[in-house]
Amino acid sequence: MSAPAATSTAAQQREVFDFLGRGAGDTPVVQIDTHGAAVFLEGNRALKIKRAVKFPFLDYSTLAKRKIACEQELAVGRRFAPAIYRRVVPVTRTDKGALQIGGDGPAVEWAVEMMRFDDSATLDHLARAGSLGPELIDAVADAIAASHQAAPLAATAPWVASIEPILADDTNELAAGGFAAADVAMLDTSSRSALGRLRPLLEQRGAAGFVRWCHGDLHLANIVVIDGKPTLFDAIEFDPAIASVDVLYDLAFPLMDLLHYGHGSDSAQLLNRYLAVTSADNLDALSALPLLLSMRAAIRAKVMLARPAANETIRQANRAIAESYFDLALRLIAPPPPRLIAVGGLSGTGKSVLARALSGHIPPLPGAVVLRSDVARKRLHGVTDTERLPATAYTAEVTDKVYRSLAERAVHILKQGHSVIVDAVFSKPDERHAIESVAAGLGIPFHGLFLTADLATRIARVAGRTGDASDATPEIVRQQQSYAQGVIGWATINAGGTPAETLARARAALPQAGQVCST
Repeated sequence: MSAPAATSTAAQQREVFDFLGRGAGDTPVVQIDTHGAAVFLEGNRALKIKRAVKFPFLDYSTLAKRKIACEQELAVGRRFAPAIYRRVVPVTRTDKGALQIGGDGPAVEWAVEMMRFDDSATLDHLARAGSLGPELIDAVADAIAASHQAAPLAATAPWVASIEPILADDTNELAAGGFAAADVAMLDTSSRSALGRLRPLLEQRGAAGFVRWCHGDLHLANIVVIDGKPTLFDAIEFDPAIASVDVLYDLAFPLMDLLHYGHGSDSAQLLNRYLAVTSADNLDALSALPLLLSMRAAIRAKVMLARPAANETIRQANRAIAESYFDLALRLIAPPPPRLIAVGGLSGTGKSVLARALSGHIPPLPGAVVLRSDVARKRLHGVTDTERLPATAYTAEVTDKVYRSLAERAVHILKQGHSVIVDAVFSKPDERHAIESVAAGLGIPFHGLFLTADLATRIARVAGRTGDASDATPEIVRQQQSYAQGVIGWATINAGGTPAETLARARAALPQAGQVCST
């Protein structure tokens, strides 16, 4: 009996798909197919139909279940993108047998009605076009952080317990997909070893409230810019357990996807911005990033392997993408040792601009955490980054506290295997020696960069600043001319040109082995 019922359902869905594909006007209808749904785009509206399918992780096999799934998608979707998700609407049959949308007749199918947006504005399209920028990346980080803050708390044990089965499934699917057995085995062994080390940390984070019902599927194609603002959409709705994860695992998806698209600097900036606007406790979990990032890449690889292909050309393209994700998973699970980089220089030399630009070029992936003295000083005084501090906040005693706090935080991050860039003036020999001692004490490589630029350039830059954490003024720049800097044993970088020129000089001054190549 089940086969005829399935055949009947499939035939009925084909009728609905044909009806929606014809559209109601002169505007052509665009149909987008996935393994679990079909989306019909017409005018300013999108209708999403759940396919009558049943998988181990979802069941849309009956009309009643598809209605419930549509209602769940609407509820979850509105958490993230209320402007996109409009309503659940039936496809009905008239008394004459014709189909219509939202009629009074019996429902033969259910759809999620959404606002149609410009699909060229999704982040995957923008990444391919090279149209991502610092402001957009910061806005994406802010949007993700806000979604995590608003997300309901979730149980820790199911999330931690789910990781091992995920790793096992990845291994089986990747091995069946024809990847080199030695590489698949290495990924599996390294991932399981990492999980063994990290399990207590992941459990502690759950107890601290970092396991939440998140988006769950934050690859770049599920983030779109609408009216200049990034919007998260198409969150996992069919099983809250899949999306009930550590917030850093949710963040790991866009971090990893930016790396896949060759936007390493944007990935590093996304991480740094997220860390800057969320709990400092997230710094305690950086040791988990290699595993979380690698898991996201491996899952994406197996998804691409399983993606239906209409012809051999598409199949080969999907295979190439899967191989790219798999190679990335291998790189992510075996990070190189961390290093400490200090970027010094008087006000207006461009330290912060260089530190941000350099972070994505410093392994391990996705890049170094940037610690900025201006921000540390504001945190010490409990004010926002752009609130100006009085002169009493710049005494030698306070400055010593700031530098000590930077060193302490750097030690903490470096011990987790993550590289650090410290951005501060470092005009005094003892300040430079102290940060060098951090690396020496941990037995890791240290590289000091000291930026220089002429007085006029520095004054012009400082005078033109707006909305920045630095409190430097042109007068302070002039006063710094009298600083006794002593012998600077770091690489001196001419920073009087463009930011791109300074970045190139800084990278040339650093050892090249293991550096990240990114755009």
